Amino acid sequence: MFGCKARRLRGNCLTSTEVLKQYFGYDSFRNGQDTLINNILNGQDVLGIMPTGAGKSICFQVPGLMFLGVTIIISPLISLMKDQVDSLIQNGISAAFINSSLTENQIKKAISNTKNGMYRMLYIAPERLISYEFLQLAASIDISLLVIDEAHCISQWGQDFRPSYTKIPEFLHNLKVRPPVAAFTATATPIVQDDIASKLALDNPSIFLSSFDRQNLYFEVKKPSKKFDDLMYFLKDKKNLSGIIYCSTRKNVEELCEKLRHQGYNSSRYHAGLSDIEKKQNQENFIHDNIQIMVATNAFGMGIDKPNVSFVVHYNMPMDIESYYQEAGRAGRDGQLAHCLLLYSPQDTRTNLWLIENSIENENLDNQGLENLKDKSRKRLYEMELYCKTNDCLRNYILKYFGEKIKNECKNCSNCSRELEAIDITIEAQKIISCVVRMKERYGANMVVDVLKGAKNKRLLGFGLQNLSTYGISKDSEHDLHEIIDYLIISGYLTKTHDEFPKIKISSLATKALKSKESIIAKLPHKTKQSINFIQESSAKLIDKDLLVYLKELRLIIARKKKLPAYVIFNDSSLVDMCTKLPKTIDEMLTVFGVGSVKAEQYGNQFLKAIADYSKSKSS
Repeated sequence: MFGCKARRLRGNCLTSTEVLKQYFGYDSFRNGQDTLINNILNGQDVLGIMPTGAGKSICFQVPGLMFLGVTIIISPLISLMKDQVDSLIQNGISAAFINSSLTENQIKKAISNTKNGMYRMLYIAPERLISYEFLQLAASIDISLLVIDEAHCISQWGQDFRPSYTKIPEFLHNLKVRPPVAAFTATATPIVQDDIASKLALDNPSIFLSSFDRQNLYFEVKKPSKKFDDLMYFLKDKKNLSGIIYCSTRKNVEELCEKLRHQGYNSSRYHAGLSDIEKKQNQENFIHDNIQIMVATNAFGMGIDKPNVSFVVHYNMPMDIESYYQEAGRAGRDGQLAHCLLLYSPQDTRTNLWLIENSIENENLDNQGLENLKDKSRKRLYEMELYCKTNDCLRNYILKYFGEKIKNECKNCSNCSRELEAIDITIEAQKIISCVVRMKERYGANMVVDVLKGAKNKRLLGFGLQNLSTYGISKDSEHDLHEIIDYLIISGYLTKTHDEFPKIKISSLATKALKSKESIIAKLPHKTKQSINFIQESSAKLIDKDLLVYLKELRLIIARKKKLPAYVIFNDSSLVDMCTKLPKTIDEMLTVFGVGSVKAEQYGNQFLKAIADYSKSKSS
């Protein structure tokens, strides 16, 4: 391992594994963490692309503790800053943050304390990075490592471009001594990865791409006629589990939250239309387990490090795969099995197209740049829509999107859990393709189906489409024409434009299929297999569940006294491991997953006494 002669290491010369155990209570690193840490300790720039829950923070917190000087972490997420600083302090690590939630006096105090060497780690919002006060601070301290979290925010190819991130290279350039730079993001396609490295001017970075495969997440897509009824069925056995439900609009959030409360669910709401005070209170209630379900727009969740979220429901389809996977990935951060359900309807696509046309603004872009940004958003929406419509493995669809080599069917998604029937759709496909040609590729899927079915709506008749030779030729079709069109798009026979009013067009593959009269076989849903309760299975460990409840109650009492989230004291995985190992001494407590020396000293005796008291009462 690294000796004291490595780049500005502290005098105690603990190895990275020893730091991991002493401060965080883990015996070993997850896949990729040690590789990134070793490169940072060698003074090399790194770019880590790791999905939510893969342990990005450990990758910079461990070397930050080994380096002399201060580690600066740039993050756009106020809630994450507070959460991580609280966790670091509980682990015996001095840390602070600077963002808009602080008063000017609090910011001055944080800057003064940093100058006086009181913090090992300092989190800062990107907007504050090139302020006069912070530039003065940066010039007066030894910055041993600069960390850029949510690094995709610097790329206009990404789903969450933030102009403030473009100031980071300027900040780096003005430093007297350039520290190693560690950039991290949870979701980035290959083009975004290249853009991050280029825009941040990373110096020959070591790039680590973790697998995007979160095996503990079960992915499901449903297309219900009545979304709320399906949601109620989904939630009926989850009254004691924590979850997030995402909606596309504030109106949907308000209505759904009220319906859930009426049905007896302890739910709250979060969207940009609420006051800052209410948003903060609702978020803290969720983090502290005072409410069970958070109903929210995508304004909620970035930086929420709550590990015991057992399910994430998308009541509406999000705008892109990146956002979906980041939001869905907030489930199961503790490694337990979790459920990610997406309830899709065609209206979701129309709503998102409207939002792209009317909500995307950027004062730093001219009209052409803004239109390019919208076009990229439409293309990402198209990929998201195909995810909702594919009959192939959902997990593999996501992995392929992020450039990862696909594997065999996962057997842990709704598409792999249902039976598909091979159906010859050649005749219907030929009719659909011919109809699109005769409609001169000027209309969307709904109009194509209406013509084939012989509909008599005002719009169709107004365009004179009833005079086409394909009008009504599929009136008696046994198959769902929308489903066949979706299959032809996914298979490349048809394409769909990315504008506000998408049109169906034919491809060269369709032309070839018509000329050669080749058979087209589609795998379409036959019947759904019996549902499996994945959440209940996740708790099937052989532990005393009454003891687990007892320890959770103790944890909650301690957390409320300290005004901290319960998981900051110990996460659920640590409590489960206590129930498995039943430690009797502090040394045995130190073998529990996630229990470091500081937490063992702070809380060990209380939990040892609780375990002993419970065991005694059970044996008497």
